[in-house]
Amino acid sequence: MIDSLLRLAIERRYLFLSLILIIVGVGVWSYQKLPIDAVPDITNVQVQINTSAPGYSPLEAEQRITYPVETALYGLPQLAYTRSLSRYGLSQVTVVFEEGTDIYAARNLIDNRLGAIKSVLPPGIEPEMGPISTGLGEIFMYTVQASPDATMANGQPYDATALREIQDWIIKPQLAQVKGVIEINSIGGFNKQYHVTPDPKKLLYYGISIEALVNALQVNNDNRGAGYIERNGQQLLVRSPGQLATVEDIGNVIITEHGSVPIKIQDVADIGIGKELRSGAATQNGKETVLGTAMMLIGANSRTVARDVANKLEAVQDSLPDGVIAEPVYERTRLVDKAIATVAKNLLEGALLVIVVLFTLLGNFRAALITAAVIPLSMLATMTGMVRTGVSANLMSLGALDFGLIVDGAVIIVENSVRRLAEAQRGGNSQSLRERLDTVYTATAEVIRPSLFGVAIITVVYIPIFSLTGVEGKMFHPMAATVVMALLSAMVFSLTIVPAAVAVFLRGKISEKESVVIAKTKSIYKPLLLLALKFRWAVVSFATLLVVGCIWLATTLGSEFVPQLNEGDIALHAMRIPGTGLEQAVEMQEILEQRIKSFPEVDKVFARIGTAEVATDPMPPNVADNFVILKPRNEWPDPGKTKDELVIEMETALEELPGNNYEFTQPIQMRFNELISGVRADLGIKVFGDDLDQLVLTANDILKAINQVPGAADARVEQVTGLPTLSVIPKRTALGRYGLNVVELQDWVSAAIGGESAGLLYEGDRRFELIVRLPETLRRDIDRLSFLPVPLPNGDYIPLEEVATLDISPGPAQISRENGKRRVVVTANVRGRDLGSFVTEVKARINNDVDIPPGYWINYGGTFEQLESASQRLALVVPITLLIIIGLLVMAFGSLKDALIIFTGVPLALTGGVLSLWLRDMPLSISAGVGFIALSGVAVLNGLVMLAFIRDLWHEKGDLLTSVVDGALIRLRPVLMTALVASLGFVPMALNTGTGAEVQRPLATVVIGGIISSTLLTLFVLPVLYHWVHRRSEQGVEAE
Repeated sequence: MIDSLLRLAIERRYLFLSLILIIVGVGVWSYQKLPIDAVPDITNVQVQINTSAPGYSPLEAEQRITYPVETALYGLPQLAYTRSLSRYGLSQVTVVFEEGTDIYAARNLIDNRLGAIKSVLPPGIEPEMGPISTGLGEIFMYTVQASPDATMANGQPYDATALREIQDWIIKPQLAQVKGVIEINSIGGFNKQYHVTPDPKKLLYYGISIEALVNALQVNNDNRGAGYIERNGQQLLVRSPGQLATVEDIGNVIITEHGSVPIKIQDVADIGIGKELRSGAATQNGKETVLGTAMMLIGANSRTVARDVANKLEAVQDSLPDGVIAEPVYERTRLVDKAIATVAKNLLEGALLVIVVLFTLLGNFRAALITAAVIPLSMLATMTGMVRTGVSANLMSLGALDFGLIVDGAVIIVENSVRRLAEAQRGGNSQSLRERLDTVYTATAEVIRPSLFGVAIITVVYIPIFSLTGVEGKMFHPMAATVVMALLSAMVFSLTIVPAAVAVFLRGKISEKESVVIAKTKSIYKPLLLLALKFRWAVVSFATLLVVGCIWLATTLGSEFVPQLNEGDIALHAMRIPGTGLEQAVEMQEILEQRIKSFPEVDKVFARIGTAEVATDPMPPNVADNFVILKPRNEWPDPGKTKDELVIEMETALEELPGNNYEFTQPIQMRFNELISGVRADLGIKVFGDDLDQLVLTANDILKAINQVPGAADARVEQVTGLPTLSVIPKRTALGRYGLNVVELQDWVSAAIGGESAGLLYEGDRRFELIVRLPETLRRDIDRLSFLPVPLPNGDYIPLEEVATLDISPGPAQISRENGKRRVVVTANVRGRDLGSFVTEVKARINNDVDIPPGYWINYGGTFEQLESASQRLALVVPITLLIIIGLLVMAFGSLKDALIIFTGVPLALTGGVLSLWLRDMPLSISAGVGFIALSGVAVLNGLVMLAFIRDLWHEKGDLLTSVVDGALIRLRPVLMTALVASLGFVPMALNTGTGAEVQRPLATVVIGGIISSTLLTLFVLPVLYHWVHRRSEQGVEAE
């Protein structure tokens, strides 16, 4: 079949060449449709269920909301696990499904279950599902600020409440309409509310309770329709407007009468625009601000959506009041563009190096052009495949593309054709068209099988990557998919377009000038090869020792999951003492930001404190996520300074500020770690059990053990205790004596201190809550609270301290659960060493030093979990793949002996990879593992080409030694070419320092080092082994 396809390609050469136009057309169209991102989105299929529970303590939120919700979800189809968080006023349950589950179907199932438990939940509690986004959905952030001289309509400068109103009612509705945006999340400022704050003395004087005041507002704030009447043939709508609209309207509401004088609300209370009891705040460059975050719909293209949001925000600017500006502060497109620029630079430089090598070694300009043409064509075909299969272009998917590997097949075919055509023209013979076409056909047919087998083997070695599941699968599948698509398209072109192009363009006089480089190399290579054949023992022993030595060396390298991508910005997790108030946290944050802003490398710094409106990432008020956006390198005072050095300087400067604790990471990395395992660090040790106090004790013992391990950074126990709580504890006997019950007392405390909603006020589309609660000065004064008058059923009053005890004591700050069990997490990052060896040492230390009580157990999570599961799976699949390669080689040669000789190329190629990692001081990572996988394919390809030729020569000439030497010399050029193009294709990637280069560097390093060792092996060890193994069979032939 291959022969007839070749024959067809050469006979119908112009038809085949015209196919190039179609490939280019479809490829260019696909490129415009190609989704582009910085890294693959590795979020598992998860749904967040957030329940706002105002006034609930963490324990109550767990008992009354989290537990019923978790229990309702058991038994859902394809459920992987659940984890939950109960905080003051919030319950969040994250439901994780198995890979491949349809997110919309999963949400429907959850919705049904939540509907079924409505009756079990406390009244007024409504669980809501989070936005249909992924962990990397936060693609665009902006702040809303007013210039210092800008004033509102009433002449006052803009305050946090006014800015939040602009964000919620002008900016948010417009941005929410951008295609691909699922949610605009707001944090910072205050939601505008109308506050009625009664004076307890006046209430006492007039005998009015807070409940009466709320009732008066509720029954005086409504519009009612009363149908219509027909009069003189005309229809009249009847309505009775009673809606409150202004502060004056509220003040004029009558509560009761006192001595026949009506008592209005303004007689007993102050009325004004007040601040909500908020759960989160935002700051920028040391000033409080309002922060909006655009969240992307799952499956949308982050680059396009971020760009559209940015454009829309510019358009929105026109509709904002004078002096108010919405300024973008974080834009994913910046990182995406930088990462794609890195990839594009690598690919372009790689392609150029490959073309230079082809010109130098082929010594024929037209032949080199034909070979090089395969690069853009296969790239266009790959893009078409990526669009069809939904793979986005990012650091990982384009990270393993090596144009050297792609042109390997074409190099072998073109090189052989040039050699054959030049041979046929020796002695001044000019060939007729038919003879030339036949020569091209025989030259191609001669090497097409080993070439196809080689490409097939390189494709097969990528199979183990497809076996990875979960997070590591999502990271590396795109990489394997693009390489396989590129190789397959290159293989098809080698079979069709390359022979057709050779037949069309290599006409006339074919000069096969052996380039100086090759001639020189041959003159050195021949005596060395003869020497190696003579001292074969020494050669084989040296090779064996090298393999054994490198296997030992590999065990000392250490391991990590994936090298950290340097995003160019810093994320800083700032933690204060549990129980720190939001206003206090904002003040501390402003000092912190001014200190960070003093660094000349920093462009801007902004932060989120506490929990946003939609609790996608809930934090207590004592925790802040700081985003430090750095200036471009060329604007730094010292452009040579590394980011790590800057982080260390910042750490030193910030440690001087009291009351803060810090974790340094990066915006995407922070979300990545959290999504992967619910832990924001490289290693999370989860302690499971029932008793919170015991969990904390065990966690602290583990923390001590971790801190003794070198390389541990930012080690800490999750803050689960220490939230100060003011409890108003009812005295049941006293309540009974005064004719009150517990609920009546609790309702009164809730309304007086927490506030009670008395309806809504409408201003056009905008709506604002009307809240009744005690004045701020009174609410904050705990001593005066004990004297507050509590109304009795008979109309009298007694002080609060008569019927309740006021007690301040610390309680749980948050309760985390996983799969229905409480857990506390100890987290640590690793600095200055690899993750694998660090975890091994931590495990040993915990086993020896920490006593874990019965009924309690620990699990290891964080990115380490992925490293472990990927390593275990590869350990199973790689040997199977190697067996498949041997099987393919046996099919190619029909001899197990020859297959095994070629297969020795694999361990020898790996030695170079291990040595190059060791020289560059890099640990083994999954990226490096992918490099080793690619290497084994290249090593086999080289051996295949060499041995196939030697064997054919031996059958032709009958003399083994001559065949080995001649065959090795003739194949020297293609072996060197394939090796050089494959390794040079990766050189830019190994040396690049752009954004994202860290992820690709180990892979490129391994391939370059391995190809050098594999080439030396192919040129010396293979011929020696082949001669050695087949000597006896030759002696047998002579004896006969």
